[in-house]
Amino acid sequence: MASSGEDTPSDGDAPPAGAEVPAGAHLLGFSDEILLHILSHVPSTDLVVNVRRTCRKLAALCLDKSLTHTVLLQKDYEASEDKVKQLVKEIGREIQQLNMAGCYWLSGSTVEHVARCRSLVKVNLSGCHLTSLRLSKMLSALQHLRSLAIDVSPGFDASQLSGECKATLSRVRELKQTLFTPSYGVVPCCTSLEKLLLYFEILDRTREGAILSGQLMVGQSNVPHYQSLRVFYARLAPGYINQEVVRLYLAVLSDRTPENLHAFLISVPGSFAESGATKNLLDSMARNVALDALQLPKSWLNGSSLLQHMKFNNPFYFSFSRCTLSGGHLIQRVINGGKDLRSLASLNLSGCVHCLSPDSLPRKAEDDIDSGILETLVAACGNLRHLNLSAAHHHSAEGPGRHLCQLLARLHRLRSLALPVCSVADSAPWAGCKPAQPAMHAVPCGFGKKVRIGVQASPSPFSGQAGPPPSSVFWSLLRSLPFLERLELIGSNFSSAMPRNEPAIRNSLPPCSRAQSVGDSEVAAIGQLAFLRHLTLAQLPSILTGSGLVSIGLQCQQLQSLSLANLGMMGKVVYMSALSDMLRHCRRLKDLRLEQPYFSANAQFFQALSQCSTLQRLCLVSRSGTLQPEAVLAFMARCLHVVVCHMFTGESLATCRSLQQTLLRSFQAERPALNVVIFPLLHEGLADVIRDVPMVHLDEITLFKSRVAEEPPNLWW
Repeated sequence: MASSGEDTPSDGDAPPAGAEVPAGAHLLGFSDEILLHILSHVPSTDLVVNVRRTCRKLAALCLDKSLTHTVLLQKDYEASEDKVKQLVKEIGREIQQLNMAGCYWLSGSTVEHVARCRSLVKVNLSGCHLTSLRLSKMLSALQHLRSLAIDVSPGFDASQLSGECKATLSRVRELKQTLFTPSYGVVPCCTSLEKLLLYFEILDRTREGAILSGQLMVGQSNVPHYQSLRVFYARLAPGYINQEVVRLYLAVLSDRTPENLHAFLISVPGSFAESGATKNLLDSMARNVALDALQLPKSWLNGSSLLQHMKFNNPFYFSFSRCTLSGGHLIQRVINGGKDLRSLASLNLSGCVHCLSPDSLPRKAEDDIDSGILETLVAACGNLRHLNLSAAHHHSAEGPGRHLCQLLARLHRLRSLALPVCSVADSAPWAGCKPAQPAMHAVPCGFGKKVRIGVQASPSPFSGQAGPPPSSVFWSLLRSLPFLERLELIGSNFSSAMPRNEPAIRNSLPPCSRAQSVGDSEVAAIGQLAFLRHLTLAQLPSILTGSGLVSIGLQCQQLQSLSLANLGMMGKVVYMSALSDMLRHCRRLKDLRLEQPYFSANAQFFQALSQCSTLQRLCLVSRSGTLQPEAVLAFMARCLHVVVCHMFTGESLATCRSLQQTLLRSFQAERPALNVVIFPLLHEGLADVIRDVPMVHLDEITLFKSRVAEEPPNLWW
């Protein structure tokens, strides 16, 4: 090995003389512009450690500013300690933006090497291991930093931050802070804040059982500097302690509302009582600011006239999730009777059971929506890109052009859409009809004998009895939205068996009666979406064989994440053979989440899943479900990129622990980011196990939730 070849390889720019490559056909024959575009899709660690050493031309291109200016290590699960250190050593001085979010497998000493990237303007260290002292040392060296994301964990002590560190923080304009302990974190040091994002993930009790309190913050600096604030965002996990702590952050805002405030968003699960301070804050906002993004706890909006007094200036995001906002109030107070809201890009109305009804009087689940309200909304918000109408019963009445799907088809710019299953059923005359029975391909519980569904014999997913009828409003809707990238069909009454910070749910509500007419043919219609990347299907009781899943696998070749929950009859799994066929075609699938009672994770299932060569994360939630340890081990050995294996089934604690230890012992060394959790779903210790799951996985795959319009577009990175 020639030492002189470390930085600049001695190989020539052309292929070896003996290689028979037509002129211009070799990769290096492309222009620099095209090569740079190709290289931009290669992980930064590979560029520096591997690609850069192949030849002189690539060595030079890999150091181009377009590739070294911004470095993304987020979800680069192969970025080992050594690779990251080498990356910083080689190009650290050139990096201006660095995203290391969720790199939980890197040690604090490795993360500390970020201090060598002295030109950094923006850095995301959420999910990384950092003590107060390490953070102080690192920030002291980053004098150009303007944007910072960190975690505040138990043991954080702001008094350990040096003067140089506080000087850097005083220049930071954007701060994202995830709190795992009651604390102000570094907020009081950031005197120039324009954007503040707060994620409250504090548990009510310590591991030892001690009850936490926001009173722990007494004595800390409690003077956050909000005078320049433009964006305030707070997302709370369940628990009273998170509400207690966020009130301390809001107290300063209630004294003096920043005059430049443009976005005010608070996402709270459950109830969050309004206080005198928050009332003062909202009154001040109504008088002094014009917002372009708004989200408030449901209890702050329900029954109040707040929206009537709020001023909006070209709003781009609204979330009224779980509010009792009626359709009449939505039209009158939000879009001013049909005012042009072409600026609105994202709208979250999940759980708003009255939002398409003229008033908020008690309504029955089977009542029809007022199509006039939806038509006014669609006409006013013609540029919507993200729309969430899930967790409510939106039933359409009879009449031409009045169906929800027909009206939504006018929103041609939609890129993500979440709907309740019952909303895509044809109108009332068809609601009581059972779905057309496809040819007798029903599959018994488990895989049973291998049965071909028949889709491959006929390439079109809409041919034969399994295809949707020509008049299907759902088929027409999807045909009008060819560029949809995320679709969620979630039963109105669906609730995951594994909620946050609580024991598993043993019973679930029955599906909406109108959802009974949504089955395999409607699922097959999803195959039209050639650009679909993320798909969620939950609580579809009339899935008979799952034949539509095969259509999706064959035609949605961009699919990266798939979440399936409670399909078909709850007592048995009827779609296993179809799922097996589907997975064989999902060549780009990275995330798979399955939640199904009595699911048999056996050798045939894992053999089919092994065809997904790009799979990185798997989560299985199955009450009374079973698994075969040998099949899991064989699957992990074949799928080299899998770093998350979460399985919550009906197996015994001893079986689960044995399998988890074997997986970690077998694969941890070669997969530094490996995270394995195998545990009985109904075990009383589940909540304690869940708390150790890295937040990036817990939030994105382990827990079920609707993600459409969950946050404003481009909120952070």
